[in-house]
Amino acid sequence: MKSKPSIYIIVPCFNEEAILAFSNKKLEDQITKLANNNLCCPLNSRILYIDDGSADGTWQLISSFAERSKFVEGIKLSRNKGHQNALLAGLNECVNKCNLCISIDADLQDNLEVSSQMVEHYMAGYDIVYGIRNDRSSDSRSKRFYANFFYSLMLSMGVEIIPGHADYRLISQRALIELLRYQERALFLRGIIPLLGFKTAAVYYARTARLAGSSKYPFRKSLALAVDGIISFSNIPLRAIAYLGCAMALLAALGIIAIFINTLQGNTVQGWPSLMVALFFIGGCQLLSIGILGEYLGRIYKEVKQRPRYHLEERTKEHQEYN
Repeated sequence: MKSKPSIYIIVPCFNEEAILAFSNKKLEDQITKLANNNLCCPLNSRILYIDDGSADGTWQLISSFAERSKFVEGIKLSRNKGHQNALLAGLNECVNKCNLCISIDADLQDNLEVSSQMVEHYMAGYDIVYGIRNDRSSDSRSKRFYANFFYSLMLSMGVEIIPGHADYRLISQRALIELLRYQERALFLRGIIPLLGFKTAAVYYARTARLAGSSKYPFRKSLALAVDGIISFSNIPLRAIAYLGCAMALLAALGIIAIFINTLQGNTVQGWPSLMVALFFIGGCQLLSIGILGEYLGRIYKEVKQRPRYHLEERTKEHQEYN
């Protein structure tokens, strides 16, 4: 068993003014609870908020929390860079300050209570602990459908992903150091972390309803995240183009043979409809193939530019650690 660790709870935020006061109280209480159960060192444990370019009063709230609480620190990105980049900014910020970090969304729909089980797994020797949703009854039917479709699609494309797991997880410092060696610009942390290969465990919980504010992952953003994950971790779409090309060539060869036989028999094939259907079908397949190639080419273009993933605009005063 390991000694009491220092813990950073990483909380990306985007326009979370409506929920943040409630969430901060719960997070501070959880730090105290972990300390009382000898699961963390309270003097060196923090809640780290990352304001992802919010347009409301999120940063003002974070600053006020940091002023009055020794547990709270925050950083502000200069503009909205997306959830994955905001989470990465928090991980970069805490990597040299703690023994482990726990990432969780600001709405706390993921059960904060099971973070105690996560830390217990860490103290038993696990470097990565996944929080997995095994009950999504609080979500709408459409959201449950999209979530199930998302995980099914990713797995069918060969992406190594944990069904039911989003970004609620514990990562030890040594696993985090290895994670930060990955330099992709199109981030999909759920797909990268299983590649690290450290000893892993899982805790299960029921997802609760959001108390205030709105979801920051509507269908459009979920779809974009799925596309990033597939293109970053799978070449199956490219193979599908090759298979489609082979199938089209085979169909064309069969068509030529059929036309040749009909011609020898004195039959002629008439009709624009069949010709136009064939043209539209082949043209559609070509455009789809070009679009898939374009997505891969666009990711390559983004990667080779090596632009910074985010810019820090401001940070709260760091609280001194006590030994």
